[in-house]
Amino acid sequence: MGNIILQDDNEDGLDRRGFLKCMAWAGTGMLWVMNGGILKSYGMSQVIDRQTGNIKRGLDLPKGDFSFVQLSDSHIGFSKEANPDVVGTLQAAIAKINALPSPPSFILHTGDLSHLSKAEEFDTLDQVLKSAKSEKVFFVPGEHDVLTDDGKQYLERYGKETKGAGWYSFDSKGVHFIGLVNVVNLKAGGLGFLGDEQLEWLEEDVKRLSSSTPIVVFAHIPLWSVYPEWGWGTDDSAKALSYLKRFGSVTVLNGHIHQTLQKIEGNITFHTAMSTAFPQPQPGMGPSPGPMKVPAEKLRSLLGLSGVNYVEHGHTLAITDMPLISDMTNRVVIDNFSFTPKELTVSPGTKVTWVNHDEVPHTVTSTDKRFTSSRVLDTDGEFSNTFNESGVFDYYCTIHPHMTGKVIVK
Repeated sequence: MGNIILQDDNEDGLDRRGFLKCMAWAGTGMLWVMNGGILKSYGMSQVIDRQTGNIKRGLDLPKGDFSFVQLSDSHIGFSKEANPDVVGTLQAAIAKINALPSPPSFILHTGDLSHLSKAEEFDTLDQVLKSAKSEKVFFVPGEHDVLTDDGKQYLERYGKETKGAGWYSFDSKGVHFIGLVNVVNLKAGGLGFLGDEQLEWLEEDVKRLSSSTPIVVFAHIPLWSVYPEWGWGTDDSAKALSYLKRFGSVTVLNGHIHQTLQKIEGNITFHTAMSTAFPQPQPGMGPSPGPMKVPAEKLRSLLGLSGVNYVEHGHTLAITDMPLISDMTNRVVIDNFSFTPKELTVSPGTKVTWVNHDEVPHTVTSTDKRFTSSRVLDTDGEFSNTFNESGVFDYYCTIHPHMTGKVIVK
């Protein structure tokens, strides 16, 4: 199993100030760049300046033949405490897309567009997506999109040129995209399900392709067994993947579990996407899946999107997963007059970033002058330091000396 962005199971609710503060970042995500046959991801916070909303000054991103963005699990209509404004977080994601240096050729939405399959929820989603600077949006349904009518309304809106329950394929710049549906005819206590008709279509669809063709498969429920006890997997995915073994490069994009997981198995790279609505627990780290309340400073790191910029090349594709803001393990949040985490352990050469979410100023000051201290950090101010040598580095806030922290480098 690849990287998991860890989540906090803290049951604290979000106060209004905290929620509005996190809204500025909720829905931010990754820009995936395909260059020389290598698919690499960049945290959107590495690309977009938080205060201006524009591309960071001096940033030089690789150029590509075309780009696309993945959105997932928008759950329009959800309004519980885990996120009372899912429209706002989706709009924040769209704003990040629109701030990219080049508009993506298209957007892939990997399901759960709505929360209860209501017409007004689909209407709201469509309205928000209209503001995205992208030529086209491709969809596959999530289980929340087919709740009331076996997906009839979904197909009328988004599946007019698809097969069966909504599966299809298309080609773009030498890459073959395959949209699969694994949320229809789900069995009690079971996993996602593709079905014989769709599997037969898939086998036929890829027969004509050269084995050197890069393949991108996108569906809602993961096509690998993330956690079967919660239905996080697809019952007949092995047969589907067997048709793709002859291809040198296969990338599988999914949603459903509302967190980033990556797995590489032979020629296939699996990547699950974060939600733009709310996080869910890590596999097995709770009584059941479902909306998870987290502190305000955590929410923005657990919602997101993914982007890909592609350059046609004969080499194998590979995904390098990066967190949506900065990796929370390398980031210290200043809030409620405390450093969180209070002790941070990193390896030599790691850059650590502090960000002040309090409404009063603070400093990050080395107690023994072993690293460069910050200036005064006002609200939303940031300070970074790269720790190249091993050791224990204590620090405190000179304005509020009871605030102390420690970076351990080993």
